[in-house]
Amino acid sequence: MTTTEPSPASPSRLPALARHAAGGLLTLAITLLGLLLVTFVIGRVVPIDPVLSIVGERATEAQYQAVRTALGLDQPLWQQFWIYVRDAVQGDLGQSIRTRTPVIEDVARVFPATLELATLGTLIGVALGVPAGVLAATRPGTLADQIVRLVGLVGYSMPVFWLGLIGLLIFYGQLGWVGGPGRLDATYEMMLEFSMTRYTGAILIDSALNGAWDIFANAISHILLPAGILGYVSMAYISRMTRSFMMTELSQEYITTARVKGMPEWRVIWVHAMRNVSVPLITVIALSYAYLLEGSVLTETIFAWPGLGLYITDALFAADMPAVLGGTVVVGVVFVTLNMMSDILYRLVDPRAR
Repeated sequence: MTTTEPSPASPSRLPALARHAAGGLLTLAITLLGLLLVTFVIGRVVPIDPVLSIVGERATEAQYQAVRTALGLDQPLWQQFWIYVRDAVQGDLGQSIRTRTPVIEDVARVFPATLELATLGTLIGVALGVPAGVLAATRPGTLADQIVRLVGLVGYSMPVFWLGLIGLLIFYGQLGWVGGPGRLDATYEMMLEFSMTRYTGAILIDSALNGAWDIFANAISHILLPAGILGYVSMAYISRMTRSFMMTELSQEYITTARVKGMPEWRVIWVHAMRNVSVPLITVIALSYAYLLEGSVLTETIFAWPGLGLYITDALFAADMPAVLGGTVVVGVVFVTLNMMSDILYRLVDPRAR
């Protein structure tokens, strides 16, 4: 048996890929419609009156009814849902009761912080998880294998908020190796606000583009611990799946043939076996990245990280349902989009899936 050589998409295969992409977009649209339906229902069944949250308890009946009409709540439910879907497609997710600004503007302001944190966490998880999984797979039953499996088990089962609290206690409170909660110290927050041009909203990128290396260093000290914890959680999942995929590939006949021919072991593992392992690993990494983007609520809360997770949490405590539901829709869009993109990339890399 020989390894399957991934080849670039030939012209004859492009229509098939295009049809698959069109099918993926249709699935995406149906999924998002279902997500909008769920959030719409939640917004109508929760015991919170959105009109009362806006006008306050001292408003007159006329003021109450005027706001209710302006929000379209006097319309039949099917018409309310149509208005909700129409506005969402146009990027209108409502107005936050807490900040008095459109939810989409709030999301655009806080999402770069989440994206920066999740991206760095995923990079750490991939950089550590893939080599660890390969090491464990190539030495099954040894001490190295047991250590990798134990470290992965701990990262996979420990609550993230507990890891965050312990990390703050040890590395910030006791050792002082990292910065505290937040993205920057207060002094650098003022410098960021008044003396630096913002390009992306990601402090590491913007400070590097502005040549503000003191802000960059301070941002690194603050992001290192929360990104490291998310990276550890990601590494636990990626190393576990890499080990499983690699052990399956190393038992194949083409690996035995390559070894019999005298091929160097590193080439057998990192060229032939890893070529096939990378195909399902794409989906694993994409799902891990999506999980960090939408599941970092507790991490952002522990570290006072002003991202999307903390924004939704604060909105929930303030009974700001437009912000909660709007943030939930954004999270769903990100998750579904990443899943679709990983599926398309999977088919581009693996000719057998076309």
